[in-house]
Amino acid sequence: MGPGAAVTPWRGARDPHNVCRLLGGRARGFYAQDAGVVLRKNLGILRRLLCQESTKFRKVWTSHSTSPITYESGRIYFDNYRCCVSSIAGEPRILYQMPPCSKSEKIEDALLLECPLGETLPSLSDYKTSLAVLTAQNWLLRLSANTGEILEKIYLAGSYCKFRYLNWDSPQEIMVVKSVQQKLSAAARQAGIQQSVLFFLAVFRVLPLSFIGMLEINKKIFGNSVMDVAISNGILIVMYSVGLVKLYSFQAISEQFMEQHFDLGSEFSWNNRVGIVGKYPFGLPCNIKITEQPHPGQKQCKVSHTAMSMHLNLVLERPLLQIRAKNGIQDMKCCSLEPDWIYFHPDTSGRIIHVGPNLIKVLKMKEIENNTNQQEIVEDFIIVANRENIVNNSVTVTASGRVVKKRFNLLDDDPEQETFKIVNHEDELDLLSVVAVTQIGPDGRAHLDLHCNEHGILLKTVPFLESWDVTYSHQVYFDRDVVLHIEQKPNRIFSCYVYQMVCDSENEDDHTSYKKKKRLCCKKGGRIFEYF
Repeated sequence: MGPGAAVTPWRGARDPHNVCRLLGGRARGFYAQDAGVVLRKNLGILRRLLCQESTKFRKVWTSHSTSPITYESGRIYFDNYRCCVSSIAGEPRILYQMPPCSKSEKIEDALLLECPLGETLPSLSDYKTSLAVLTAQNWLLRLSANTGEILEKIYLAGSYCKFRYLNWDSPQEIMVVKSVQQKLSAAARQAGIQQSVLFFLAVFRVLPLSFIGMLEINKKIFGNSVMDVAISNGILIVMYSVGLVKLYSFQAISEQFMEQHFDLGSEFSWNNRVGIVGKYPFGLPCNIKITEQPHPGQKQCKVSHTAMSMHLNLVLERPLLQIRAKNGIQDMKCCSLEPDWIYFHPDTSGRIIHVGPNLIKVLKMKEIENNTNQQEIVEDFIIVANRENIVNNSVTVTASGRVVKKRFNLLDDDPEQETFKIVNHEDELDLLSVVAVTQIGPDGRAHLDLHCNEHGILLKTVPFLESWDVTYSHQVYFDRDVVLHIEQKPNRIFSCYVYQMVCDSENEDDHTSYKKKKRLCCKKGGRIFEYF
């Protein structure tokens, strides 16, 4: 090419249908302007491959266990988080398995910790994905997500309280450890001992792990009818048995009632005792002591506990949903045993998802013309269950002319009709995943529908090969090219089914023969794994 020749720009990035050119451009570095460009391009390619008609999802792995099975970011956990299986490989494989432990040492709850982007951390281990686990003996441990090695140990408290729950205040930033509700023994109650402290909350900043403070929820301050408590998005949420919910600023409470700041590993003197913060046997000091009603900047509202979501300013009192906007009363107009549910769309678009047994409404708020101070609720799109048009007449006439009146009308969540059970959002591929179930006879059938998150168009259907009993508890995870179905059967029998994306034109008969040749069953630690 001569020095004066014009350079034709490469246009592969503008051609969304040419996957080969996108892959070639990636290899030559055309998408290296910033750290997220390559990832976005790769996920765009994956989405197009996934939605192709020839792409299938095949069941590649099954496991059964007598303890709960959980899933998080490509890892399947068994035996109360003591066994970790990777679902990313072609065949799921065990990453690590901890030795057996006593009941007093079992893991109660866990959260996956991932390294923050663009931050300098004090330890090399902080850059690796880890698992924060809470043990029955009040130890907070940070484990390597790939090996199970203990990276950090923090002792929370002695026998005066029992910590059991781990939750996010701000995901991957602030973590909250909550105790069970404090209750006196029968002997203590007979002796006339009074119990005023109901809950303890310990708050940490993660990666690096640092102690913010611990506080107690005392009924002398918050009232006798406190039923539960949580911290979410910087808000202390106190729930009452009478249906009342009070919201407080946790930052304001910390500033007002913090007695002293403590660092993990430092020596402290507390209540005439000297020890190390986070070390046995001293644990953590309760350094946020609420002595009076918090600032009057509180908010409170009355809601139904079964329908409440901590992140919503929505009230659902079936059959009507009321949103503080024009057209804010939403009525699903359904007759069903299970209530409809509603929540803000997890894609942070500000939209609202309203799910009924046979209808999914995605709503959005829109400014009213000529009035920018007021908004109205409008439908963005609707997803309708695939049902036959059955006329539900209450009066029928037989062939002999006899008039028969039905005593009951058909419910909208009748198990013999396709019914929506689970709705999730795959954020990396921007797909809305919907599980629809039909129960005919003893065996039910289910499938996962993948919809365009922007317009609601159906792009792909993934059938589940195992039967689906609507009376069991089910969880479904769609994560990039993997679909997991976790089922809880009676007598605490848990099953996990893994499906992986396959892009080929292999004949189904050939695949069945292939599975028979490759099938391998093994039993480890009370669990049965089946590889296909």
